[in-house]
Formats: sequence, structure tokens, C-alpha cells
Amino acid sequence: MKFKLIYPRWKKLDGQTEFHLPPHGPVVFAATLPDDVDVEFIDENVESLNFDDAPDFVGISVMLTSQITRGWEIADRYRQKGINVIFGGIATMLHAEETMLHADAVFLGEAEGRMEEVFRDFRDGRLQKRYDYLLDFPPAASIGTARRDILKREFYYYKGVQMVDLVHASRGCRFDCYPCCVSFLGGRKFRPRPIDRVVEELAAIDNNRLFIVDNSLAQDKEWERELFTAMIPLKKKWCCHPIEDDDEILDLAAQAGAWYVYQAIFDTSDYIRDRIRRYHDHGIAVEGTILLGLDDHTEDDIRRLVDFLLEINLDLAEFTILTPFPHTRAFDDLHRAGRILSYDWNDYTADKVVFQPRHVAPEKLQELYVHAWETFYRDEPQPYKMFKLMQKVMEKEKADGTYRGRKRELMARRFGKKEEMSGGQV
Repeated sequence: MKFKLIYPRWKKLDGQTEFHLPPHGPVVFAATLPDDVDVEFIDENVESLNFDDAPDFVGISVMLTSQITRGWEIADRYRQKGINVIFGGIATMLHAEETMLHADAVFLGEAEGRMEEVFRDFRDGRLQKRYDYLLDFPPAASIGTARRDILKREFYYYKGVQMVDLVHASRGCRFDCYPCCVSFLGGRKFRPRPIDRVVEELAAIDNNRLFIVDNSLAQDKEWERELFTAMIPLKKKWCCHPIEDDDEILDLAAQAGAWYVYQAIFDTSDYIRDRIRRYHDHGIAVEGTILLGLDDHTEDDIRRLVDFLLEINLDLAEFTILTPFPHTRAFDDLHRAGRILSYDWNDYTADKVVFQPRHVAPEKLQELYVHAWETFYRDEPQPYKMFKLMQKVMEKEKADGTYRGRKRELMARRFGKKEEMSGGQV
């Protein structure tokens, strides 16, 4: 059976340097498919989508709300040709009812152990409109190694440098952050994968640079200790979301190859200042993720916050505007209060104001968003800060003999070959 799996295009944040990472959801999903399914994967962010073909079945994997309407457009085109379409992914779960209007089936939840049923139904001509496994989670041990072989590797370079591959060590999150939908999607319970399975997958990835995409690694200190200890021999270099604020854990993370973290910065407190310093003390760089437009944010607060980011020597910063994605507490509160100004999902890119802020006008918050990007990167543009961050990872690779060298990266990109890791620069 020929199954065409499509990842719709989406727009980068205004002010953000344009680069593309290999998507994670589709490769994890592909690992759950029956063995007799022949998968063709198209990432519309890096290649054109050809509608002239005739696959047996089309799947659309949608991570972001800002991708969902494009996903509907793609589905409508294929369904007009009489080809069945199934949707899955985070945004499908957030927009299930609307998506059902454009799909022959929607899959809600985690796919491990469930695709045999779906594809059997398809073959038998009794595809169900809705497969609902939300909060009915498969065993963590059933999560296998992602199918990265479906990726076209040559597309995932930035200026000739190989970008990170994405991998996950756990699902679920015990936290319930105000703008986040993870508690709806993955539950409030932390669900770690068996560490030996995680290490096996990490070792198999033909890329020394990784992004561990777990919502937060700071969920269980003993688990972090065991995971980082097991990762040390791999000599991988990786970034992630927050790590436990504990010297032993941070030291183990650094030994295991922690390169930088995405750390939410929500105020100008000494706690945040100390948190960033402690990462730096362990040789771990920090990209601050800064959400603008919370109900306690005044114009002065936002301007002071941007100045604070420069004081604490962040390596990078990513600014977004509070966006009330469905099935979050932010959406529930703002919708109930009549403060949402737009329900056009194309506007939900996290760089547009789609709600009425409490203390400033929507236009002013939009101006402050631009001010934040321009001020933080005024003296050192974002590409230069990214270059310095890449220098740090190359220095770490040279120190432990895993650096490929720019020439080898370019060769790997050009010929699509698996380059053997070796010490020294070519």
C-alpha cells in the first residue's frame, strides 16, 4: 500500500532566523505503521507538494494550529480525487471537530499499537470517522525508534551546517502551565520511556546534534540522574527544555553533552538571574523563551524585562505573544471573558496579538513584540548569536573527538551519505 504522509507548511516567527528542523511527529508516527505500508513523506516547509500523484491513502500530520487550515486545503484536494485522508498530530487533537469536516478519519491520541486497526479498517472499506484514544496512553515501553529513514536529510542544514535531530525520552507533564495544552494532550502524569530504549535510539541517530523535545526534563530527579549517566558514553551534543536546578544533575547533564537549554523567563527576579548563571557555570548555554502579554504585563514591565535579558547574558532569546490555543487555560479564560479578537487559526502564529490584553492596547503589544526582538538583537544580530552557539558545540565536539568538520557536513549534505564520525577537522 502506498501511503503519502504530509507535513503542511507553516510560517516562522517574525524576527526569527529562517531554518528548518526535521519534524518529529511524522517520524514517530511512521514507526507505528504496519510493515506492508510503503511511506512517502513530504515536508511542505522544504519541498513542493505534487497533487498529480495517486497514493492509496493520505495522512496529514499537523503539529501547529497555524498549520491546520493548510492541512484542510491539502485534504480537500485529495478527497476531490477520491483519495481517503486521515489526520493526526497535536493540532488535529486541538481542532478535531473542524478537522472532521475535511477528513475521512481523524486519529486522536498516541499511535503506538493502534495503526494495525486503522489500516485494517481502511483495507476493509470501513474506515471510522474518529479514532479517539485521547488520555488512553499506550505503555511507554511500546514507544519505538522513530523512522528517520523517511526524511530527506539534505533539506535540514543551515548555511551548510547540519541541524539537530529531534528525539523524546518521555511523554506527559506533571506541570500545568497557563498557556500550554500538554495536560489535555498527554495528561498530567510524567511517563518516561525505558532508559535503555532511549539510549538505543540516541545511539542509532546518525547525527551528533540532538534536540530532546520533552516538555521538561525537570520532572523526576532520579530519572534525570539515570538518563544523563547512561548518555555520557554516547558523546552526543543536545539541547532541551529545562533541566533540574540541582548542581549534581546539571553537572551530569553537562557530562552527557548538554549544549544549551530553552528556559522560560517570566520575570526579572533573582531566581531567574541565578537560574541562568547556574546553567552557564556548568557550560550550558541558554536560549530564553519569553512570553509577552500576560495579564500582569504592563508596557513598563515588558520594556524592563527586555533590558533584564541583556543584563543576564542570554545566549539567544525567542519572543512570542501569548496565544490562546484551544484546550488551554488561557483559551478558556479569554474566551469566557470575550477577550479573543480573532478565531482565524492562520493568525495563531505566536507573533500576532489575537486577544485583548489587560493593560495595553493590542496595537501597543504588537509594537512591544517588535521592540523586544529589535532591542535584544540590536548589538549582535540573531545569526551572529547563532554562530557563536554553533561554535560552542563544535568546541565540545573537538574536545571529545566527535567533530566532523564543516567540509564533511557539506559532503554529507551533497551526497546524502552517512559519514563515519571521527576525531579532528577535515
